[in-house]
Amino acid sequence: MTAKLYVGNLSWNTTDDSLFEAFSQYGQVTDSIVMKDRETGRSRGFGFVTFNSAEEADAAINALNDQELEGRRLKVNLANSRPGGGGGGGRGGGYGGGRSGGGGYGGGGGGYGRGDSGW
Repeated sequence: MTAKLYVGNLSWNTTDDSLFEAFSQYGQVTDSIVMKDRETGRSRGFGFVTFNSAEEADAAINALNDQELEGRRLKVNLANSRPGGGGGGGRGGGYGGGRSGGGGYGGGGGGYGRGDSGW
């Protein structure tokens, strides 16, 4: 089973290839991507690396978390998984979203996506 890592605090100069090279010495990397701003194409300072196994991912976390890559001290941990292929987030997202305040957990406007958040 594959395991995806979040890699934060990347240099603006880090590329998909340099990320791949840094992590591939710890196992079989099946994917590496540096997240970029849609409009400028500039790195957003974080990315993701997917390993073939959880053991390889753990080895990379232990070896590279808090280590330097291209002059920046990396933050490496397991990426947050989102069961069900995604989730709320953003405006009006999540359970019971929208301005109406109906639904949600716990009644009275709900817990997730509280309607009167000012958005």
